[in-house]
Amino acid sequence: MTKKAVVLLSGGLDSSTCVAMAQDQGFDVYGLSFSYGQRHTVELDASKRIAKAMGIVRHEVINIDLRAFGGSALTDDIDVPKGRDEGEIDGEIPVTYVPARNTIFLSFALAFAETIGADDIYIGVNALDYSGYPDCRPEYIAAYQQMARLATKVGVEGDQGVRINTPLIGMTKAEIIKTGLSLGVDYSMTTSCYDPDENGISCGKCDACLLRLKGFKEADATDPIEYQI
Repeated sequence: MTKKAVVLLSGGLDSSTCVAMAQDQGFDVYGLSFSYGQRHTVELDASKRIAKAMGIVRHEVINIDLRAFGGSALTDDIDVPKGRDEGEIDGEIPVTYVPARNTIFLSFALAFAETIGADDIYIGVNALDYSGYPDCRPEYIAAYQQMARLATKVGVEGDQGVRINTPLIGMTKAEIIKTGLSLGVDYSMTTSCYDPDENGISCGKCDACLLRLKGFKEADATDPIEYQI
């Protein structure tokens, strides 16, 4: 019997690696992306490229408007921080944090998984090389896992319910990149930038770009995407 997994697919480096890891573990992947009012909508184009190139069985793009709430540099008229050093990135929760985003995304993923009979969800959260988001921490994922068992039919009636897989959570960005390259991920299809230009070219200065560039450097690999710098 074919195993199914829902993978939250942002179009970025981490989620693409999750697709490859799930496939390597024998899953048929069902991708789930969101048009949520983010300024970097270029990531949706990337997610579609990745879904097609990596042979994802079904790819859904869900429309929700988090710009109605705002409160983040990604969904409001707030400048994206640029040129921060490592200490600043590792400091307080940045303005690029989107309130409750992973909770919202995982709730949709949980509904999708139950509907298609998938026992597994993959999300590319990371607790090492990340920008300090509270919904990327192991304790958050553990709490959500418990909630999923309580809130779903399969969780109540099944053996264990839907599993939330976070294969990247304890990896550095360099380790993620090395893993993806070993599995044949084409990172030229991905985008990480929070504030690309009108042509989708990455700024090279936001936290996401800086973490990505640092990861490629430490992995002794070349980032195949184009930057404005």
